[in-house]
Amino acid sequence: MESPALIDDAPTESARRQKTRARLLDAAFEIFAEKGVHAASVEMITEAAGFTRGAFYSNFSTKEELFFALMERENALRIEQLQVGVAEYLGPFAEQGVGISDEVVGTVIAKVLELQSDDRRWCLVQSEFMLLAMRDADVASWYLDFQNRFFVELTAIVVGALDSVSRRFVIDPLEAVRIIAELCERAAQNAILAGDPRPLSDRVSESLRTVVLALTEKI
Repeated sequence: MESPALIDDAPTESARRQKTRARLLDAAFEIFAEKGVHAASVEMITEAAGFTRGAFYSNFSTKEELFFALMERENALRIEQLQVGVAEYLGPFAEQGVGISDEVVGTVIAKVLELQSDDRRWCLVQSEFMLLAMRDADVASWYLDFQNRFFVELTAIVVGALDSVSRRFVIDPLEAVRIIAELCERAAQNAILAGDPRPLSDRVSESLRTVVLALTEKI
């Protein structure tokens, strides 16, 4: 049987470790977006987080491992934000058992997009992620698996949301969701290039409404 001291220390150590990892991930987000993956060093990340190299290597074996952990965290956050938006803005329609009208689709899309985190940094980091995979064959297989798992999870949420308001995709759902995601990503990239400070919802809600209506039908 473990001593009371060991039992009491375990949660504290776990909480401390989680805070350290979170600070390293926050710092990495800033550095990767500003400098790029290859230019970013472990020293830059640890200095920004207020830690030593030892703290880094006690949590991550490589910079690439940290990068994947960051992507996992940020994708999970965006999945959560989408689920919150679906529940808040589509929930009332589902509860009433009525479908969502074409006119309301754009409003709902804009509201859900407004919940998304800063898309500029995220766009930059996503681009770095793809470049890293394209330059490194070992990372490429991880990247493809990572992206496929993310889109499968995302598609399940979107299909469920559409079904709750009596709509469905007219093409393969996974392909449809990829098209929608690419539209948002391209809009974010164009905004960075053009210096457009508007939030994503202002830039793409109308075009996204058109695409969603073209890719779905009432049931």
